[in-house]
Amino acid sequence: MFLSGTWITLYVAIIGTIIGFLLGFLIGVIEDVQINREDNIFKKIIIKLVKIIFAVYVEVFRDTPMIVQAMVIYYGIRLAGGSISPIPAGILVTFLNTGAYMAETVRAGIKSIDVGQREGALALGMSPLKAMVVVIIPQAFRNIIPEMANMFLTNLKMTSVLNVIGVSELFLVAKTTGAIYYRYFEAYLLIAVIFFVLCFIFNRLFLILEKKLAAKKDYVLAVGYIDDGQ
Repeated sequence: MFLSGTWITLYVAIIGTIIGFLLGFLIGVIEDVQINREDNIFKKIIIKLVKIIFAVYVEVFRDTPMIVQAMVIYYGIRLAGGSISPIPAGILVTFLNTGAYMAETVRAGIKSIDVGQREGALALGMSPLKAMVVVIIPQAFRNIIPEMANMFLTNLKMTSVLNVIGVSELFLVAKTTGAIYYRYFEAYLLIAVIFFVLCFIFNRLFLILEKKLAAKKDYVLAVGYIDDGQ
């Protein structure tokens, strides 16, 4: 049961976080889109409407607890006549919650890139979209890796709240086995150890990734060769 609970916890956290990252990147990039004076009226209306929708979505999911979101989404879908099982519902809640937080992180990461980078790309003839994809996003991605790691570790631990909609993750497994064998302390101590090991391993993996993508600091400026007459 604990092995099954560990697998479900990892499955929900990983899938939900990956989709949430993609959603957050999409929203962050769209929020950075500028409305120019020469744009036609339909483009202005569409961009403004999409930004308003995303702004409302981000505020709603950032300002409400994940456990409440899980209850509202799961039972709301069923009340509307839809059919959804606990695990897909858990993934849906996880990626919607992640997308809301990552949207702000991505937006801040894009703003942290010097405006000269964008201007230089445009001066080379790149379109605004190509400049964003080729120049801005790779640098922003490197800057937001620490927050991405924190978000994933948070999701890994926050899967515990999904037991309220019947997701058989680690907390629900511990609760069930504790009730069956009347060994609550041992059950909860075991999942605490499992969570610690998982978070420790993934945290180290993210640190390795961050170091691999870090900019090199041992380069030599070209001006140095000019000054030496070489």
